[in-house]
Amino acid sequence: MQEVFIILSRTKQFLRKNGFFYKKEYMRPLLTPENIYIFKFGKKQLDNRLIVRYSHKWTGRQRINEIDLRLHKQKHPRVFRTEAELLNYLQSRLLNHDAKVHDDLDDEEQEVSNGASK
Repeated sequence: MQEVFIILSRTKQFLRKNGFFYKKEYMRPLLTPENIYIFKFGKKQLDNRLIVRYSHKWTGRQRINEIDLRLHKQKHPRVFRTEAELLNYLQSRLLNHDAKVHDDLDDEEQEVSNGASK
């Protein structure tokens, strides 16, 4: 598990630096040889999800098979092969996406409250 921590440490540093909170979980499915590392993150709510599927080589080293990213209830995840690709995507899109989503939610809450008071 040491390589997973090293690989995701850059992502964790990026998220902490930009004010995101995160929670992590590990899963070991019984029917597949892959292990799964689930990483939920967000500023106000943990509504973004990063799923890392990894397996072990015969030497004991870990091999990242796939990194899936779902930002705020996306139905189809973005799939990355390496953490560098993931970080490039997060740096270019995450801050704008998070601001847009939470602004839309705030607008909807205000419309509901305004409509209820009339």
